[in-house]
Parts: sequence; structure tokens; C-alpha cells
Amino acid sequence: MSSPPLALTLANQLLRPGFGSRRGPDRIFDRIVVETGEAKGDRQFVDDFRLLLGWWAGAENLTPLGWQSAQVFVRRHLANRARVRGLIAGHPEIEREPVEKPVFVVGLPRTATTVTHSVLSLSAEHRGPLLWELLTPGLEPSPRERRKAVTAGRRMVQGTNLFAPRFRDIHAMAAEGPEECTFALPHALMPLSQVLIPEYVEWYRARDFTDDYRYLKQVFQVLQYGRPRRRWILKSPLHLGNLDALHTVFPDATIVWCHRDPVTVVASFCSLIEHGMAVSTRPLDLHGIGATWSGLLSRAMRRGLAARAALPREAVVDAPYSWLGAEPATGAPKLYDAVGARWTDAEAARLAGAVARPKGTRPHRYDLARYGLTRAEVEDAFADYNALRAEVDRA
Repeated sequence: MSSPPLALTLANQLLRPGFGSRRGPDRIFDRIVVETGEAKGDRQFVDDFRLLLGWWAGAENLTPLGWQSAQVFVRRHLANRARVRGLIAGHPEIEREPVEKPVFVVGLPRTATTVTHSVLSLSAEHRGPLLWELLTPGLEPSPRERRKAVTAGRRMVQGTNLFAPRFRDIHAMAAEGPEECTFALPHALMPLSQVLIPEYVEWYRARDFTDDYRYLKQVFQVLQYGRPRRRWILKSPLHLGNLDALHTVFPDATIVWCHRDPVTVVASFCSLIEHGMAVSTRPLDLHGIGATWSGLLSRAMRRGLAARAALPREAVVDAPYSWLGAEPATGAPKLYDAVGARWTDAEAARLAGAVARPKGTRPHRYDLARYGLTRAEVEDAFADYNALRAEVDRA
């Protein structure tokens, strides 16, 4: 990994005086809860985040900016939870909002899930949640509130691009663009994209995520309340390991499962993690990234395949990488037809913009060996998935 950007070095120097507070994470957490408030009956939810912040504080090679990011992450989720639960308490009818036949784009990371989400979000009959909405979910904002929320979202994106300049080449974000709904899912794997936290990995493996998806549904109900109802188009590779919980909460959902060679996927995703993690962790353990994420992704795939076997066949749409990764003009109409949506001239006219790389980005190059992994190891870990992928390609 090259030397850190000057902006990152300066930020760590400025934040170093407060870095010692990580030795008392409970005190920091108590202050955060005072700021955000706590919804009635949410003690377990709050305590789970106390655990996370404590583990995060003790992570190896954490930087001052990494510790600051941990606090921001926890504060955002606690504040959003208190707001969403408060709105529902004040407007019980919110929980009667129907979230009908949503589409969830899933699959391993780096399988064209982002472009699939963008293409499906083109329709005027569909709604993909925007990044700024996921960062601060609430009722229809006033123009002033909207500007404030959008500005906060832009600052987050600008900070990512400033401290990790190559991240945009791999996964570009926009405050007013559709984004992964795991920004609103409280207990996903996102902390592990910033720092290696072994305790959180074990906790995550043992967790039942049904309540987390019930809360995610409440977030969409809040965002939908008082606004035109459209079909939700949702996306995250991180749903793959929790399809059982997802289906329990969204039984009429359509699962669009994106496919690509896992050798390419694992190498590309480890590279993304490396560039994102460099903001919070110095020095990086590249082989640790490889071991952690190859294990997490292969486990998610095993769980995804097991859940898939129990789903109604019509609930799953297989999307080969070639549909949008190589042949979007022919793949996009197939995709719309498969989810029961209309592909019209209006979507076709906007397709090029949805699949284009952002201006100024560079090609993404990666090497599996950099992360201590071999092709044979990855192929062995994903053998069952490769059998499914072969069936999809034949079909």
C-alpha cells in the first residue's frame, strides 16, 4: 500500500489528542446515547452497539480517524433508530404502510449488483433509496431539511474520496443516487470494511437477523409514508448471508441474484476493502483481509444457497454478469421482464448513463495473491456456487 494521502495524515494528526478516549469506550458510548436518545424498549438494541464500539476501540492498528469513524457510525445508527421508532410511536399508521413486492438485488460483491440496482431504479414506477435518505431516514423533509441532509451526504462522499482517492474508481457513490440499503441495516458487515474486529465476526455469525430486517422494513415504511407508493428497488451483497431473515420479513420479495466468477469477485472485493480500510487502519494486514473476507463471503454463499433452496422458484431471478456487465442493451430488457416490470423507451434513453463509469475514474486492477489467496483455494470454497453458476450460464 502506498503512503497515505496528505489529507489523511493531517486528519490523523488533528484527531490524535482525542485518540486516548478509546481506552474508555463506555464513557464515549454513554455520551453518544445522551445525544441520540433511546426509544422505549430498545435497551438490547443499544447494548448491542455498546459491544460493537468496545470491540472497535480495541482493534489492532486503529488510527485516530478510524476511532472517530467508529463513533460516527454508532451515533448515526442510534440516532436513526430513535428517530424512526419515535415517528412510528407518534404515527402508528406508518407500520400499516405496505411494502409490496420489493426487489432485492443480491449476490457476491463485485458481481454488477450496483449497476443492476441503478438500471432497475430507472423506472418511474420504481424507487431506489437515495444515500442521503438512508443516512437520515425520516418523513418528507422541508426544502431546508432536504438541503441539510443532502449536504451531509455529499460531505460523507467527499470525505471518502479525499481520504481514499482510489475508492471512487472501485465503487463510486453519490449523495443523491441510489445506494445500498445496508446503510440503514443496523448490524451488517460494514464495520469490518474499516477494521478487522474478530469479536464482531463471532458475534455476527451467531446472530438471528430477523429483527434487523423488521427494523429495515420500518425504515422503508417511514420513507414511504405520505409520499407516492412505488415499488422498492433495494440492494446489497451483504443480504446474501441473511436471505432467510429477509424472506421472513419480505415474503413477497423478488430476489435478483447477480452472478460472476468468484475468483474475480474475491480479488476485486479484497482490493475495495484494502482501499477503504486504509482510512481507519495503519498498517494494513493484507493477508488478514484475504482470510477474513474470503471466509465471510464463502459463508454468506453457503447460507445463501441453503436459503435459496427453500424459496419459491419464482421468487429468484438469476442475472448473469453478461446481462449488464457486458451487454446492457440486451440484458436490461431481460432484467425488467424477469422482475415483472415494463421496459420502455424512457428507460432505454437513460440506460447509458446508468451503466457508465463515472467521469475521471481509472480502471480497477487487482491480484488475488496480494491477499494471500490462490485460485484453487477460492474455487474450492465456492465449488457449490460454481455448479449453480454453470447452470445459470447454460440457461
